Amino acid sequence: MRHFLASDAAQPSDRWWTAFPQGACFGKAGRPALVEALQKADGAPATAWLSTEYSDWPELLRTVLAQAPAARVVVVSCVPDDREGLRAINEGARAYCHLFAIPEMLQEVALVVQHGGLWVGPTLVARLAAATWSLGALQASPQGQEGLLQLLSSRELEVAQAVARGLSNKEIAEKLFISERTVKAHLGATFEKLHVRDRVQLVLRLNQGANGHA
Repeated sequence: MRHFLASDAAQPSDRWWTAFPQGACFGKAGRPALVEALQKADGAPATAWLSTEYSDWPELLRTVLAQAPAARVVVVSCVPDDREGLRAINEGARAYCHLFAIPEMLQEVALVVQHGGLWVGPTLVARLAAATWSLGALQASPQGQEGLLQLLSSRELEVAQAVARGLSNKEIAEKLFISERTVKAHLGATFEKLHVRDRVQLVLRLNQGANGHA
C-alpha cells in the first residue's frame, strides 16, 4: 500500500518517514498532485495522511474522499484533540492520531485502516464509550455478561472492559500484570470471536452485550 502525507511543514515528521520510507509528501501547493497520485493508486488502495495544520483540512478530506474514494484517509495532528478527532471520523476519516507517534504506532494505524477498521486514540475511544455505553451496565446485565462469557475467556473480557475504559495497551498490561504482546494477543482473539475489526467496534459490541443482545 502506498502512503502519501499532506503536510506544509518545512521538515515533515522523521518518524512518519521512518514508518513509510517509500511514501511521498505533498505541500499545500501540491494538493492536486496528491489527489492525482491517489487516483492512480486506485488499483492498489493508498492511504492519505492529512495534517490538521491546514485550517481547511476538512475540505481537503472531503475532496480526497470524493475524487479518490478507494483511498483510506488518516487525519494526523501535532496536538491531538478529541473534538477534532470526532470531527475527522464524522467527516469520513478512518483514523485520527498524533503526527509524531512512534513509527511502530503509525504502521499499526496503517494496518488497521488497510483492513477496513477504524483507529483512534485511547481517550477518544473512552469518549465514544461514554456516549454509547455506561461502564457499569455490563456488570449490571447478567444476560449480557453471560453471553460475552460464553464467547470470551475471563482474561479476554478483562482486556475488553479495559479498552472500553479508554486504557492503552501499555496501561492494560500494567494493570493486569501481563506483557503488551499478551494484551495484543487477547485483543486479536477477542476481535475474531466478536467479529469486530477494531477498538471502536469492540466498544459498540460490548454495548450490545451490556443490553443483553450478545
